[in-house]
Amino acid sequence: MALEFWHFAALIAAGTIGGIINVMAGGGSIITVPLMILLGVPGPVANGTNRIAILAQNVTAVATFHHNGLTRFRLGMSLTACAIPGAALGAWVGSSLSGDVFNKILAVIMVLVLILMQTGSSNKNDHDTEPRNQVLGHMLMVGAGFWGGFIQIGMGFILLPILHRVMGLKLVTANVLKTFITAGYTTVALIVFMINSDILWLVGGVLAIGNSLGGYLGAKLTISKGEVLIRRFMTVAITVLVVRLLFFD
Repeated sequence: MALEFWHFAALIAAGTIGGIINVMAGGGSIITVPLMILLGVPGPVANGTNRIAILAQNVTAVATFHHNGLTRFRLGMSLTACAIPGAALGAWVGSSLSGDVFNKILAVIMVLVLILMQTGSSNKNDHDTEPRNQVLGHMLMVGAGFWGGFIQIGMGFILLPILHRVMGLKLVTANVLKTFITAGYTTVALIVFMINSDILWLVGGVLAIGNSLGGYLGAKLTISKGEVLIRRFMTVAITVLVVRLLFFD
């Protein structure tokens, strides 16, 4: 695929915006994947190519969080280990997928997640205690990994309720772990897509430049603005995602 100058600019701009949204909340792929399709990339190929940018974005965000002393590697590693098998299976299914039925299902899931995030009590501690419901949290991570490997779109809205509501972690800490887990399972998902589908490395590499910048900015905003901004980002991002899935092809 030959890229013109405006293609480079559009991919970097979309990647930056998508990276910020992904790190702060989720759903940034609803910008990057349709853009690639608009540029002439087939849907399944765009789905796989997007993983290059997602990996770069989350590696950058994890490095930024770690530099600020926020990464919890032990918990992140155990949760990632549970997500990887599901991601491998999901990527295998996603790499051979054709059709758009999943959009309606995703929209329903996003509405439920929005309700969950906006209702009930939240973790108000100034400092995280030990995570609760660890067995359940790790079990749910297998299913979350499947969704991430399968389609990726909206993955943040799946991970954050598990980490925040089920396991009782602050939203900031949950966001840090979300980026760590996503980086881990995306590596496996990308390998599966490489085996079973085409990957456009130039397109993915250009997109990754923007996503990396967005990942850095999103991590900085998470650190400086905390839970209030994350919750606002999630509310807006989920609403836009649901409208996009239900009313626009």
